[in-house]
Amino acid sequence: MPKNKKRADGRLQAKIYLGVEDGRLRYKYVYATTQRELNAKVQEVRLQLGKGLDPFAQRDTFGDWTRRWLKLKKTEVSDKKFKAYAAKEKYISHLYSLPISKVRNQDIQEVIIDNAHLAEYTLKQIRGMCAQIFQLAIDNRVIEFNPASAVKIPKKSGEESDRRALTEEEQAWIINTPHRAQTAAMIMLFAGLRRGELIPLLWSDIDLDAGTISVNKSVEAVDGKLIVKQGAKSKSGTRTVFIPKILVEYLSGADRENNMLVCPTKNGKLMSDSAWKRLWNSYLSELNFRYGDFSRVLVPDEYGNMQAFQKPKSRFAPVKIPMVIEPFTAHYLRHTYITMLYFAGVDVLTAKEQAGHSDVNTTLAIYTHLDKQHKVHQISKLNEYIDGCQMGVSSSERYKNIG
Repeated sequence: MPKNKKRADGRLQAKIYLGVEDGRLRYKYVYATTQRELNAKVQEVRLQLGKGLDPFAQRDTFGDWTRRWLKLKKTEVSDKKFKAYAAKEKYISHLYSLPISKVRNQDIQEVIIDNAHLAEYTLKQIRGMCAQIFQLAIDNRVIEFNPASAVKIPKKSGEESDRRALTEEEQAWIINTPHRAQTAAMIMLFAGLRRGELIPLLWSDIDLDAGTISVNKSVEAVDGKLIVKQGAKSKSGTRTVFIPKILVEYLSGADRENNMLVCPTKNGKLMSDSAWKRLWNSYLSELNFRYGDFSRVLVPDEYGNMQAFQKPKSRFAPVKIPMVIEPFTAHYLRHTYITMLYFAGVDVLTAKEQAGHSDVNTTLAIYTHLDKQHKVHQISKLNEYIDGCQMGVSSSERYKNIG
């Protein structure tokens, strides 16, 4: 039994022996105003010890463990990703003074509710940060459960996804339109590479005979300078991608030289963020000029009267050409690649490896979403069959031969 004594302030104190560490005896002191309360606190400490938890570390605050987690993350993720994490600290900073053992599920849920105006993706990132911070404390035997694991993200009606698969028409634009960005677009569309994996890609990483691309490095901007890192975005990102025949044939006709960049700047150097933006905007302008429907576009004349837009003979004409096609990003192409894997019947684990996802749940979420869409489309076919093919046939005649 721990020794109890009454303090000068009237509270009761219990001294609990924890063992020996570095040749020194360790004790834990608990305080209470009644014997019943004191007994309960002593029992709580004993339960913690029985579970292997450190009763001293539970005094650490949520802020202490957030800083430890950020320090660890700085060694694990890209500079860009780390800065994104650090930028979201402000959403959870008011919890920093709380002992980590006292943070409840509701505390994290209120963070999400208070910031419900943010995009759903951002809210999920905040929740994920909290979950990882608590998991670090769990791994260090400070707490025994993760209060962020059951936090819910509010659904937003009408919120559009930041990604979609390109239509067959848009895919044909990429396949059939020569441009300096075409090689990048073809690789992202038919191999699913991320932009950070594509920029440092060398021709020596591509084996056209085997039909593979070796993804073994990535690029990130650190203090305005491009740094090539060995290994992809994550450990699972380092992979061999098996590419389809259409991409093999396209790359076979490209000018290439071993150990030279596949998608360089005009000067043969790594493409910076600003260089990529210029290239991609030029590409979208070319696609817009070639395939955009300007028939319904009205523009003011010199007198302010609205008239039909007259498409110039060249996209480099001084006349500003309105953007009538829906712009898409490199991420859309990667999402399209994963969508094609789904409709081709590629299993989710193989798709995860080809896409380089670190968590199979990321791939599974895309597959599940596509599965729901596909089922709705299939049921619509049934509705069309019933409404169209059976027109003019009474229900009694329709079913009289069934069974």
